[in-house]
Order: sequence, then structure tokens, then C-alpha cells
Amino acid sequence: MNKSSTQTDSRYPEFGILLVDDEASYHRSLGLMLERKGGINHLYYCQDSRDAMAMLETHPIGVVLLDLNMPHQSGQSLLREMSEAFPNVVIVIISGLNQVETAVECLRMGAFDFYVKTTESTRLLEGIKRAIQLQEIKRENEELRHRVLSRRLDSPEVFSDILTQSRAMASVFQYLESVARSSQPLMICGESGTGKELIARAVHRLSGRQGKLVTVNVAGLDDHIFNDTLFGHRKGAFTGADTERAGLVEEASGGTLFLDEIGDLPPPAQIKLLRLLQEGEYYPIGADRPKRTQARILVATHQDLAERQQAGQFRRDLYYRLCTHQVQIPPLRSRREDIRLLFTYFAELAAEDLGRPIPDYSPELWAVLQNYDFPGNVRELRAMAFDAVSRHQSNGPLKPSDLPWQQDRDPNIDTGQGGALVQFPLDARLPTLSEMDELLILEAMHRADNNQSIAARILGISQPALSKRLKRQRDSEPRKMTAGD
Repeated sequence: MNKSSTQTDSRYPEFGILLVDDEASYHRSLGLMLERKGGINHLYYCQDSRDAMAMLETHPIGVVLLDLNMPHQSGQSLLREMSEAFPNVVIVIISGLNQVETAVECLRMGAFDFYVKTTESTRLLEGIKRAIQLQEIKRENEELRHRVLSRRLDSPEVFSDILTQSRAMASVFQYLESVARSSQPLMICGESGTGKELIARAVHRLSGRQGKLVTVNVAGLDDHIFNDTLFGHRKGAFTGADTERAGLVEEASGGTLFLDEIGDLPPPAQIKLLRLLQEGEYYPIGADRPKRTQARILVATHQDLAERQQAGQFRRDLYYRLCTHQVQIPPLRSRREDIRLLFTYFAELAAEDLGRPIPDYSPELWAVLQNYDFPGNVRELRAMAFDAVSRHQSNGPLKPSDLPWQQDRDPNIDTGQGGALVQFPLDARLPTLSEMDELLILEAMHRADNNQSIAARILGISQPALSKRLKRQRDSEPRKMTAGD
């Protein structure tokens, strides 16, 4: 028994691949093929079938490549034993005999796939890659289920740069912890200003990869610049290429490559990215031999890629490859509980930057901010806080008048949705005007923490008018029964 000497921190996949075969020469040839063509280097070897179960008990094995014809204990007997004792391990049969009945029986006993040793190496490698992907997905799903049920984070410090108290964001963090160590791509979706790059940094830190995070915005890059930026070039590859230059893919090897604004990638560059994802290979400009990379690929977009691929603007095969793992960052308007937290934080940063005392905040300010939809999300809120602190001249608290509103309409009642305050299902009964009046008043009072002056500002009416409406509502409520009734 021996093990690949590759350093632990550069192994792929995260779990081990166990080769069980009595032929040492086949161990060497298969292991060499997996490392050179597939970048699969987390390998364990077992030549005596009697030792295989012990290796599964003592090593982090996720996939077994099992021969059938071995002395001491046959592969079929071992398959049955492994399937019963280690049902979560994926087993691939690699036999020297091409027997249909045997293959069917092995699949019935729980094997993932069956290959003949003389099978073309490319087909065998693709099958082993599928087994690895299946195991990764099974582990990620189990980890995600456990985290969702326990509602915990193992590494909350990784997300310390993302200020939030939102349950929706906590769910995002739980999902990221479950997929961070995967080798598969991760697509980060969300509107501009939601903090997609902060998410990418957190995923890189969670991944445990020893290489660095390399970020590139691919929007506006034509095919040549994309090739040179990501893949580099050989000396003399084109006019002006006086020296060899490594690309960002090589710079990110062993780490993470983050491609921002992936929805704007031109079609020729999409083909090259697809090859990088599928094969783990790329060609520097002017090179006739491919290079391999172990960089994890993260992508981000504010666009609807499903819509773009249906319109023929984004390759379908690349889209499905990228969305193996996908996370949607909620906009700020969907996590209003974060508005006060973030504004206070940014206002304190602004005060420190400007050399001013940290301001107090009026209740009216919070009411106004809570009723604005922030189309620019956290980025807009940050700019707003900095500008408000710079405008603020008095010794009193920050007020709505200190906010740098750019809209012509009244910011106190702006929804950011073209005035569509409420949407009703087509099959639901529409409330009457009287019912709507009552619902709006209740919601405004809730948002204003029962402060009538603030609620009146939200509703765009005077405080006395609101007071009269509240009195009418109280008078129209049914009288509560007492014990003497």
C-alpha cells in the first residue's frame, strides 16, 4: 500500500480515490493517466484485496476504482461488502473482462459504473470524473441539509466583512459553507451593489486553498485581450510579445479565479472558458501544448444568464456548466433589517474620514430610509451615508433633509418600483378602498414604531389627519365582551 506523495493542500479531489487492483503496473499507468490528464492526484493504492476494507476505515475515501479478478477476495465479493458497510462511497468497476452479465450484476449490487481496462483512456477518465462529481454533490447536499437544520455557521468570522442581521443572508452563508470546498464552479448572482466580490472573497477563504484569489472583470474584453489576460502568451506569439507572460489562470493556480460580469463575455471567449472548465486545460497564445490548472472558478453577474442563453447571447453548455452551484444575493430592499445597521456603520466611517464626531440619528431618518428601495443596493447606501455626513452642519441629529436624494419625487414615499406599492394575485379578491386605507395605516404605524409623526410622513398626510383616521378605526372596532355582558 502506498499513497501519492503530492502535498495535501494541493490535492484534488478533497476526498481520496482508492485504486484496488493486484497489478502494480496497472496502478502506475492508471495513476499517471489520472494525474496528467485529469489533475486527479489524491490517490491511494491497494494491491491486496484483503486490505481494502481497512483502508476505507482509516482513510478519507470517496471513490473506489475496483478490479474484479483478484486473488484472495474477488472484486464482486468486495463490492458487496463495501456497499453494505460504506453506502456513501461511489464504486467504479474496472475489469479486464468485457462481460455484460457481470457488468449488470455489479450495477445491481450498487456499483456506479463499469469499464473494461482496454477502454479508451478518455472515456474512462470522463467516467471517473462523473463519479467524483457525484460524490461531491452528495457530500455538499448532506452538508447543506445539516447546516440548514442546525442553523449554524462553522466559520462566521469568514463573513465578518459582510454586515448583516438578515435571515436570508444567513441562509446564503450556510449554503456557501457547504459548497466552498467543491472543485466545481460557483455562480454568484445579484443586482449591482449587493456585494458579490465580498462573497467571492469569503468563498475563497472558506475553500482552504493555498493559492491566492485573482479577480478580473471580463466586461468589455474582446477575444484577444481575454486570451492574453487569462491565458498569457509565449515569446514572439504576436507583434510586441518580446517576453513570455503568464496569464491570470496560472497566477490563480492552487487558488481561486473570480470572473466578474461573466454575462458580458463575448462568444469566442465563452468557448475557451468552457474548455477550461471541462478539461482543466488552456493554451497560452502561441503555445502548441496545453497547460493544466487547479484553480477554482467563481463567476458573478447581475444579468439573468438563463434569459441570455435562451436569447442565444450566452452558450447553453457554458451556462449549465457554470450553474453547478449557484447563489442569489438578495437586494437590500429584501433585507430592510440591515438598512439601519449598514447606514450607521457607513456614517461612522464617514465621520472618521472627515474628522467629525459620530452623529446622532433622528427617528424620521430611519422611517425615510426604510421606505426607500435602494436600486443601487449597499453601494448606494454607502454613498448616501457618506454624503449625508458631509452635508450635515448642525449639532443636532442627522435628518431626512441631510440625505442626497436624486429623485424628483418625494423620497419619503418612494418605493423604487415605479409606484407599484402592492401587487395582488390575479385569483385573489381585491380589498376595498376602506380595507386598503386601514392596512396602509397599520403598516405605516408598524414601520414608524407607532410614532404618529413619522407614520404621517410615510403616508404623505398631516399628523392630525392620521390621528383622526386612527380614532375612526378604533371607534369602528367591535366592543370587546366583558364578564358582565
